[in-house]
This record gives sequence, C-alpha cells and structure tokens, in this order.
Amino acid sequence: MDFSNLNDGHIKQLEAQGCSAENWKKVFLKDTSNSYLKRLKNVEFIGNVKIGDFKENLGIKNTTIHNCEIGNNVHITRVNYLSNYIIGNNVRIENVNTISVNEKSSFGNGTLVNVINESGKRKIPIYDLLSSHIAYILAIYRHRTKAINNINKMVDSYIKSISSNIGRIGNNAKIENCNQILEVNIGEGCTISGASKLKNGSINSTHISPVFVGSGVIAENFIISSDSKVDNSTFIKNCFVGQACILDKNYSAVHSAFFANSQGFNGEACSLFAGPYTVTHHKSTLLIAGIFSFMNAGSGSNQSNHMYKLGPIHQGVVERGAKTTSDSYLFWPAKIGAFNLVMGRHYLHPDTSDFPFSYIIESNDNNSFLVPGVNLRSIGTIRDAKKFPLRDMRDKKHRLDYINFNLLSPYTIHKMINGRKILKNLLSASGELAEFFSYNGMKITKKSLIKGIQLYEKAIQKFLGNSLISRLNGVEFISEEHIHSKLKPSTTDGIGKWVDVSGLICPLQLLIGLLDDVENNKIISLNQIDKTIEKWHKNYYEYEWTWAAKALEEFYEISLSDITVKQIINIVEKWKKCVIDLDHLIYEDARKEFSLATSIGFGADGDQKEKALDFLNVRGDFESNDTIQEIKNHIIKKTKLGNKIIAQLLNIKTKQKV
Repeated sequence: MDFSNLNDGHIKQLEAQGCSAENWKKVFLKDTSNSYLKRLKNVEFIGNVKIGDFKENLGIKNTTIHNCEIGNNVHITRVNYLSNYIIGNNVRIENVNTISVNEKSSFGNGTLVNVINESGKRKIPIYDLLSSHIAYILAIYRHRTKAINNINKMVDSYIKSISSNIGRIGNNAKIENCNQILEVNIGEGCTISGASKLKNGSINSTHISPVFVGSGVIAENFIISSDSKVDNSTFIKNCFVGQACILDKNYSAVHSAFFANSQGFNGEACSLFAGPYTVTHHKSTLLIAGIFSFMNAGSGSNQSNHMYKLGPIHQGVVERGAKTTSDSYLFWPAKIGAFNLVMGRHYLHPDTSDFPFSYIIESNDNNSFLVPGVNLRSIGTIRDAKKFPLRDMRDKKHRLDYINFNLLSPYTIHKMINGRKILKNLLSASGELAEFFSYNGMKITKKSLIKGIQLYEKAIQKFLGNSLISRLNGVEFISEEHIHSKLKPSTTDGIGKWVDVSGLICPLQLLIGLLDDVENNKIISLNQIDKTIEKWHKNYYEYEWTWAAKALEEFYEISLSDITVKQIINIVEKWKKCVIDLDHLIYEDARKEFSLATSIGFGADGDQKEKALDFLNVRGDFESNDTIQEIKNHIIKKTKLGNKIIAQLLNIKTKQKV
C-alpha cells in the first residue's frame, strides 16, 4: 500500500475527534481526506501505525493501537490495547480488552505436550502442520533416538522460521467480546466470540475452513487447526487440536493432542493421544495417559495410570475402533484390541491385541471374560464403519492426517490369524472337557472360544476373498497362465507385520525404512516425511495385495504362481458363503433392536396395540429400515459378483477343453 503522512491540518482534525499520538510522524494512513479521517475517533496511536482504506460505516473508534499495520475495510471499536499485529482486510474487532504480542513468540509452536505418559517421556513438540502420523512416530518410537532427534531438529527449524515479535490476524477474521488475547496468531475467517483468555497459540483458520472459538474459552500454549470449534468454557493447556475437532461444553484438557474429527464434550483429558475420531461426550468421563483412535467413550469411562508407588508412570493402548460402556474402568497398563467393546471394570491389565472385534466383560471375581470375535456380527460395528467417512468434516484439499477407514485390513486380519491360532492351541492344550480357558488373566468360555474360532475364520476368508476378487474383477480371463500373471504382486512392499500409525494403516517395514532414512539424513524435512506417508496412503491397495497374496498361499496351502481355476472357484465359493453368513449374523443382531423388549417405554398411556403403533411410527418397520436394506442389498451385490467371477473362470475351462 501507499501510505500518507499527516500534516498539521490532519492532526488537528484527528485531535478534535479525540485521537492522540505518541508521535504523529509514525502514523501513516491510506487516505487523508476529511471523510476518511472522520472514521477515526478516540484512537490513541503508539509507535508505528499504518491503516488501510475504509468502506462506508467502517472505521476505528475508542481504541489504543501500538505498532500495528492494519488492512482495508476494518472495523475496530472499544479495544483497550491492540499491539504488535499485522491485521488483514475486512477484519472486525469489537469490545476486547487486550490483543497483544509482548515478546518474540512462536505462537504455540514448539510447546512440549506430554502425551500417553504423564512422566513426559513421550513428549512431542506441536507445530502448525503436525499430523497424527508424525506425532505417533515422535511419541511411540522413542527408542529410535537418532531419528527422533532429527525430526525434532526439523520441527525446531520450522519454529524458528515462524517466530516473530509481530502477530497476525487474517482477512475476514471476527473478534468480539473477549478479555485477553496474548501472543496468538489468528487465521483467515476465524471467529473468536466471548473468549476469556487465549495465550501463546495459533488458530489456523482459513477462508475455506474457518475456526470458531467461543464463550468462556481459556487456552494456553496451544494450536487449533482448520475446521475446528472450541466453545462454551472449554479449558485447554499444552494442547494440539487437529482438523475438524470439536471441544465443547466445559471440556478440560491438559497435555493432550486431538487429531482429525475428534470430539470432547463435558469430560476431561490428561496426557491423551486422541487419534482420529476419538469421541467422548459425557460428564465424569476421563481419558488419561493413553493412545486411542476411532474410539467412543461411554459415560463415566475412566482409567488409572499409577499404583501410588512411583507416580503416574503407566500408560495404556486402545487400538482403533474400541468402545467403552458406561462406568467402564481400565487399570493401566493395558492394551485393548481393535474394535473391542469394554464392559465393566478391569484391574488385571488385560492385553487383547490379538483378539480384534471382541468383548471384554467384567466378572464377579474381578477377572475379565473375553468373548473373541463377537463384534464381527454386531450391527453397531458395521454402522460405525460406514459413518466414519461420512463424518469427515475436513476440507478435501487440505488434510493433515491420512486416514484409512477399512474395517478389515492386513492390520486386523493378521491379528485374527494370531488370535485364531491362540484359541486353537488353548482348546488343544486344555482338552475337549474343559469349560473355561485362561489367557493373560482373562477367562474364555468354551462356547465363546469355539465361536471365536469360527468367526475369525469367516472374517479371514472374507478378507482374502475380497482381495482376490478385487485383483481379478474387471480382468478378461484368457488362460490360467494369464491369471497367474495378474495375481503376481507388483511390489514386495507389504510383506510382514502391518501397523496402525494413528489412522494410517501401512506395512511396518515402510515405517522402519522411513526412520532409517531420517537417521541417515536421506530425509531431511518435515515435508519429505509427509510426502512419504502420503505415498503409503495412496498405494495402500498395492501393498495390501502383496500381503494378501502371501496370506492366501499360507491359509489355503496353495501357490498363486500355479493356482488352478478349480482352486480359485473354491476360494470364491467360500468367500461368498462367509460374506452371506456374516451378513445374516449382522441382520439377526439388528433384529434385536426391533424386539418386544426394546419397545418398552413406547405407547406409555396406551395398550399393547398402541405401544406397537407408537413404536412403528417412531422407530419404523424392521424390513424397511435403511441399514437393513443395505445388508440385503450387500448380500445380493456380493452374490452376483461371486457368481460373475465363477462364470468367467468356468468359461476358461470350457475354452481349454475346446
């Protein structure tokens, strides 16, 4: 902008309007016309001040401004002290005590957050572009000292690049009815309304993905990412709030990191690593010293992280998709498997990581009962899997976290293979007459054990069949040799163990390779790390097939390099049966939601007929329910797909005979 100095006439007019300056020579205005100057009333100028143009009805009134550069078309009124800021265009600031940068600041970047373990041994430095994956590496892979130190140096370099004595308020921001805002960068389109105190932070709002910070909020040493909302007396200190997160209704969090689409209402978090879609909505719910993702915490859910001996040194791992019922309790250390449901209180440090999709139920003698695989037939699990992608509120063009939503993947299937083997060994070792089996301090009934083996086998066959059919679908079969070439993996990446890097499912060997490259200075920037992780995400299905191909050979005791049409048809037939069997189990589980017992409370003043009518009008008919229709359509769709593949394969056999 071109700015103008003020002459004696301009100064005289401004002073007549209640304005004053420490030194008028340091005040520069876009315009010095009479109509422009009239828009400045009761303004005290201290230090260097530059002010842009105004539209009609906009201006600056009843405000003290110190060392600021202000853009066009702003409206600033009743601000006691506005200091050391560059303010964008179309900004509205009204009725605020203090907005100030008093010292050189990194605006929350570099704040050390003691996630997972309150002792601080897993602390991560937060920064504007922190992803759940880099945070996971920094927190979990502490034993890779050189790699962690190198990544921390990359973060330090970024922090130095953005540190400044001057804060920024982006275009179209709105700040009103607030008390103190100190050393805070505020992005475009941000609305801050009624906040009590914001100190040392960054609000990374954008025009497309605005951030809202509401009434009574107190935040210190923080970063709030795009598309997020923090409101209603929420308190956060030493926290990272990822994209599209909501913290609301008096939520309290210290030394915690929340990643994409996580939500915290009413309760409390301490040293929490909340991976994508960690949700806690209830009062008296505490999430402490643990790592979670795709998790839903029931009311009153709680954990303990010390034994009153050496302090809060213990921690817990709750793998993706777990749920806790009301008043559940876990005594850390413990490790809860993927898509487990935790019911009741558990004191004996359960480890169910090899038993995904299971129930953990409190017993009367303080033991825990494990019901393996039972969640595979739960309508709730399927509903969760479908809703997660639909609830991604992040802007599609700018996402920090790469999220894989697959319910069945090499990550969960590998665990099922291990779990199935463990259950078979327990059955073999204890004999057919045993009614109860013990594993890691948990009890398993014989009925649950046998059912768990069956459910895992169905899920394994379903996944392997899915992978095989996905590889063959759309291919015009010419011969068995042609099929063999199509089934050959295009990469060796994917063999071995897979891990869930806080939302991103990938082969462990790739993660280890990344750490090696960081240690050897082949990767020297945060951007390179992010691009590498993005590549893993994009290539997921290629890696999945590499893993699935080997698993198919081991599970069915075949070789894909010389597999026959008959063997493929056999696998597809088993796949089709497992898909249908599991869908029928889910169908029957859903039917329970429409049972007589669930109609209690309907037709409160009427007879049985009115109860049924009230239930029908509120809940709807079972067969016409959207989810039930989806299950039916899924059975039809997969049956047709299986029959189509089989017909194509039989056609090859016909050609070969000819």
